[in-house]
Amino acid sequence: MTSLSEQEIIRREKLQELEKLGIDPYPAEEYPVNNTAEKIKAVYSEETKEQLQNLCIAGRIMKIRDMGKAAFIKLQDHTGYIQLYVRRDDISNGEDKSMYDILVKKILDIGDIIGAKGYAFVTKTGELSIHVTKLDFLAKSLRVLPVVSEKDGEVFDAVTDPEFRYRQRYVDLIINPSVKDTFIKRTKIMQTIRDFYNDLGYLEVETPILQPIPGGATARPFKTHHNALDIPLYMRIANELYLKRLIVGGFDGVYEFAKDFRNEGMDRTHNPEFTVMEMYAAYKDYEWMMRTTETLLEKIALALHGTTLVQVGEKVIDFKAPFRRVTMFDAIKEHTGIDISEMDEAQLRDTCKQLGIGVAPSMGKGKLIDEIFGEKAEHNYVQPTFIIDYPVEMSPLTKKHRSKPGLVERFELMVNGKELANAYSELNDPIDQRQRFEDQVKLMERGDDEAMYIDYDFLRALEYGMPPTSGIGIGIDRLTMIMTNNLSIQDVLFFPQMKPEKLQ
Repeated sequence: MTSLSEQEIIRREKLQELEKLGIDPYPAEEYPVNNTAEKIKAVYSEETKEQLQNLCIAGRIMKIRDMGKAAFIKLQDHTGYIQLYVRRDDISNGEDKSMYDILVKKILDIGDIIGAKGYAFVTKTGELSIHVTKLDFLAKSLRVLPVVSEKDGEVFDAVTDPEFRYRQRYVDLIINPSVKDTFIKRTKIMQTIRDFYNDLGYLEVETPILQPIPGGATARPFKTHHNALDIPLYMRIANELYLKRLIVGGFDGVYEFAKDFRNEGMDRTHNPEFTVMEMYAAYKDYEWMMRTTETLLEKIALALHGTTLVQVGEKVIDFKAPFRRVTMFDAIKEHTGIDISEMDEAQLRDTCKQLGIGVAPSMGKGKLIDEIFGEKAEHNYVQPTFIIDYPVEMSPLTKKHRSKPGLVERFELMVNGKELANAYSELNDPIDQRQRFEDQVKLMERGDDEAMYIDYDFLRALEYGMPPTSGIGIGIDRLTMIMTNNLSIQDVLFFPQMKPEKLQ
């Protein structure tokens, strides 16, 4: 008790008072909720009020106004707020007024969870409320919630400290209703994607998170050990190679919402654990994928906002299809004035030096081009833009371009200056794929800790034959950031990664 605040000590004393009254502060039985704040507000009218006589609602106390022999309680449930009117004579039995005098006036606190039964009515001030005929205690709050001032739906002192909000997301959700709305929209985004691909006849699947080889992307993995098998395992950096195995197995289209893990830096757009939706479709190419993707994103914007125009910070981004298409070399030339399309590795290093871009000796041609694009071009693409036709060195899993030697059929979708999606015409030539993997090993030997491993089982799968295929990965966290006007990935993750606290 010595480490508790004065208010926390008082709440624990109230806990004991509840027990003395014979009230279980944490009852186990089901509570028969039959309505919500939102539903009552939507349904109530002079014509329907007679139907709202036997209401049962539950939620958290957010404000108490003691009026002597009555009290007004602001109750918050998962749909919003509604006012309770609690009168002393209505909830006390006969002459014994202790239920009101002790429970309501002395024990109830902001943050407590209660249930209320009663009927709907409108107060003299015009506020729809529930006249409580029975009050039930459901859970005692032992910690004090931050108090947020609000008037006419406008919040005046919302808790904005990110350290507090991200560590104690459960409190953030209670006191900042807009945060809950972000995550409701995140679910709606994912459901829209599911509906879209299901309508195409594609199958949602699951693939391993623990993998013997960290394949499907160029990234540094998290490594662990399986005791029973006595082998190293890696948390997946991508699920691409497993999904393409399923295309080999005969599925025409598969998709997965995958938790991926990359042991790399953290910033406003990167978290070590993140969500990607990957989809692969047989007998398609990257041109089809561009058309399909812009249609999907237009549909998501309309589902969330009723318009293709989405506010992101001070910008308005238009997801109306079709999107602009720009080749990678043209994008770099547009923003640096330099044509790098015929440069070798040494010339690219000189160009990086000329542009003030720091590079490491381990970087090959693909990484150098990627650095130039990332530093000088990427941030300029605010409106949805497909950056297409990448150098072969940057794309070890992508089919060579059908008409442009040295390039591959790949696009990245840039929105608000960041990559939102990455897609290919998938490489299905097992001999070419083996050579690309071997080129990655050479980069690994030079010290590139993000280079790909050779996945011999995947090569074996390709040797059985994979049809022409197109695949895409869409970053769900970044898509949610854009669609909900949040500028930090931490704001669209319930529990972003942080250094642990020392708690007792």
